[in-house]
Amino acid sequence: MACAMHPGLRHIDSWIFDLDNTLYPAATDLFALIDVRMTAFISDLLGVDAEEARRIQKGYFHEHGTTLTGLMAAHGTDPHEFLAFVHDIELDRVSHDAALVEAIARLPGRKLVFTNGDVPYAQRVLDKLGLGGSFEAIHDIHAMGLVPKPDPSAYSGMCARWDVDPAKALFAEDMARNLKPAKAIGMTTLWINNGSEQAGAASCPSFVDFETDDLGRWLDKNTGDLQ
Repeated sequence: MACAMHPGLRHIDSWIFDLDNTLYPAATDLFALIDVRMTAFISDLLGVDAEEARRIQKGYFHEHGTTLTGLMAAHGTDPHEFLAFVHDIELDRVSHDAALVEAIARLPGRKLVFTNGDVPYAQRVLDKLGLGGSFEAIHDIHAMGLVPKPDPSAYSGMCARWDVDPAKALFAEDMARNLKPAKAIGMTTLWINNGSEQAGAASCPSFVDFETDDLGRWLDKNTGDLQ
């Protein structure tokens, strides 16, 4: 049985969630499959072997926030072509999460997904989780004008498009660095510290309001009926 709403969350009317490694456990490791596809794409594009392709891929990821952004900047890569290729993976390791579906359904207010992926991929993952009809909208990399989190414009653009008041919004994300711009505009932040790539941050950083290694359990504990 869920408890009453945590006092620090009673002002929230918009619940915003990252997708990968947030709405499903990092141990699911879809990125391992996507990584293989990214490596293959870069290897073919640049005519390099897999080892060099992976080095380039990780360099772009760390420098630009996403591999795609780096590829676009350095090579003019077509984002639709890249995303369709790298997201062409099997999702059999993603399981229906009835507890998370129930916990998100119980949240008062609006619910959105805010992802550096694209809508077709996000919708496939949500459908597998049982969350296909749980969200008002998916704000994806195309809606960001191909400028991904953690660029501040991604956050302001998302809020403007969906009329979100940051002061009344919570953003849940596994990559701590992506929470800093959210906190800067007044959002309440939830760090899903589950060991995903680039998740790490200093202990209790100032831009993290809440921290958990399991989103469903955290929601069940902290977001019961308003009392």
